[in-house]
Amino acid sequence: MARFLEFLVTHWILTGLWLAIVITLVMYLKAKAGKAISPHQATLLVNRENARVLDIRDTKVFESGHIVDAINIPLLKLKERVVELDKYREQPMVIVCQMGHQSGDAVKILEEHGFTSVARMSGGMTEWQTQSLPTVK
Repeated sequence: MARFLEFLVTHWILTGLWLAIVITLVMYLKAKAGKAISPHQATLLVNRENARVLDIRDTKVFESGHIVDAINIPLLKLKERVVELDKYREQPMVIVCQMGHQSGDAVKILEEHGFTSVARMSGGMTEWQTQSLPTVK
């Protein structure tokens, strides 16, 4: 541990650059991902504000279990099928993927097309099922 601290002090320029890169990377990933909400916050949005759930997983995975009344548009087809969501443009939208990593890309696509209130569910369907929340097939 003493050698590590000695290295940090001796090579303060390298340490500062490394720290700046890490902070920049974290900020970039956070900005790219969009607003994240928990499964609990997602259920509150659906129940109180009539939010729509957009599931961006592949159709086969979607059919094996999904959130009640979720709309399925796979991420790879979202840009070409975004017009199907125009009627929900003014409603809050919750984006769900398998683990919460791909939904940030969908949030950006929807925001580019004028959707005003879009959030991704952190943890995705994995977290939803871990918390024993209801799914339908």
